[in-house]
Formats: sequence, structure tokens, C-alpha cells
Amino acid sequence: MTKQKNHPAPVKDSPSKDWEHYQLYKDVREAIASLPIYFRTETHISGIMATDLHTLNTVLGATIEEQVVRTLNLLRNTWDPDGKYTLVSFIRQAQTFPDVLLRKTSSGEILLGIELKGWYLLAKESEPSLRFQATAAACAVQDLVVVVPWVLGNVISGSPILFEPFVELAKYAANYRNYHWQCVRQSKQDTGIDVPKGVGPYPSKADQILDKPHSDGGGNFGRLARTGMMDMYMQKLDDVQLCGIKTVYWRQFLKVFQESTTDAEARAALERLKQRVQHATRVPSVKAQSALAIIAELERLLDMSE
Repeated sequence: MTKQKNHPAPVKDSPSKDWEHYQLYKDVREAIASLPIYFRTETHISGIMATDLHTLNTVLGATIEEQVVRTLNLLRNTWDPDGKYTLVSFIRQAQTFPDVLLRKTSSGEILLGIELKGWYLLAKESEPSLRFQATAAACAVQDLVVVVPWVLGNVISGSPILFEPFVELAKYAANYRNYHWQCVRQSKQDTGIDVPKGVGPYPSKADQILDKPHSDGGGNFGRLARTGMMDMYMQKLDDVQLCGIKTVYWRQFLKVFQESTTDAEARAALERLKQRVQHATRVPSVKAQSALAIIAELERLLDMSE
């Protein structure tokens, strides 16, 4: 291991247009962007208490990620419109970086890797919990980091639906993470990072590929959402409407609901949410009625808990 010195801001190094699979790379990114349109799942959730909604990412996260990979394979016409890659498919590999590979079945050749993370939009934390610690040398230039946000279709019940994914080049994300850790954030602690030697793309499970900070008492190294690179993306998602109510308002409400120690506080939070719906939709609409129906269901669940 060697100590990594401070360095200038990293520059994105995209795959060369001369690369034989460059069009495939572009088409895969298009397929990822279209996931919210084509994602389908047989998973259906109902009867969960509002106080337990924040646990959904733990319960369903891996399932969502598996189903995203299945959907990408079903979108073959998007990323292989000419049928050049009939022997290529996306596969998920457990506990190995990256956790999704686009690989030839016959030869095992890897064309692209994706580090994939689901993000439950209404979790207590208003940011993805992804910890990306792989060293830059373990990332091929075409590899991607993808965060897929999701919620239940009716907020407190239904099947998961997806929203616009966050997509970034993995090598750039690794370099920027280290740059932010050493040069941007304010810290009196040792900002040194140990970088493993002799690492290359698509390592084996036994290979040591993680960059390790000298000091990280808060366990924040690798949290891309705290480097600033996802700020604009997360702000945009805060304005996404779920059944007529902005995501940020649902999150604020559920956080209060989870932390309420009295029924009075929970009911006050419900009333504030109801007023927001009525204020935002002065003219009755289907979305407003859906939101009010969900609030009524939450009130019913609260009555049952008394």
C-alpha cells in the first residue's frame, strides 16, 4: 500500500470513439436511462406500517437490483438493435466488484461493468447510502456507477416503481471521491489514503481493491452523495411528485411519523401533509385524491395502533 498524495481535480476520461464497443457503451447508457419506463416486477407490498417503511431498502434492495438486471436483459433491442451481441448478457455477481457484468457467454469476455445500487427514495436519510470504495485502477474506462431510485407505486403499498437513475463513470467517481476527501472537505484529521498496488479491472473476489483512508471516524469515505457530485441530481428528485405530493414532503412526513413519540405528533404530521396537498392542488385532481386517500389510510393505521 502507498499513501496517495493530494492531486488536482480529476477529469472525466470517457471511452474512445475508436473503441470497437463504443456504440454498445452508448446504447447501454440509453437502456439504463429508460429503466423507469420498462421496469416490471411481480413484487407487491401491502399492510406495512408507516413506521416500518424506512426498512424497505434493507428488505427489498437486493430484489430490486436483481430485477433491474433482468430488465436490462429484456431491453436487448435497445442496447443491441442490430443483433451483434446475441451471446452477450448482463449477469449479477455477489460480493465482487463490479456487481454487474456485461459478458460474453461463450468466451467470458467482459465488455462493461456496472456497480449498481438501489435507493429507496423515502428512506430516513435523504441521500443514497452507496459506499463506493473501489480504487480507480479497478475500474475500466467504460465501467459505470448506477444508482436506481425507487418507491412503492402507492407510496405505502403497491409494486416498486423506478425513477431516473444516476449514472457516472466509475473511474471518475473513484478519482473524484479521493480528490474530495483530500482536497475539498475541511478536516483536521489525516487525509491520507492507502491505494492498493497491482490492481486491474474486473478483479477476483480475493483481490484487495479498496482505497482505505488513514482516518475515517464517521465511516463516510466512499459515500458519493457526500462528495457533491450527486447534489443536482438529488435536488431534482426532491421535486418529483408521488401521488401529487413532492418526494421531499413525503420524506419529511415519514421521518416525523417514525420519530413521533405520541399519537398527537403523528396526527399533527398527517394534518400538515393534508394541508400541503390541499394547498398545492386548489383544483381537485386525480393525483390529489390519490394523495388524500393515502393519508386517510395512514390515519386508519394510526387508529388501529391505538
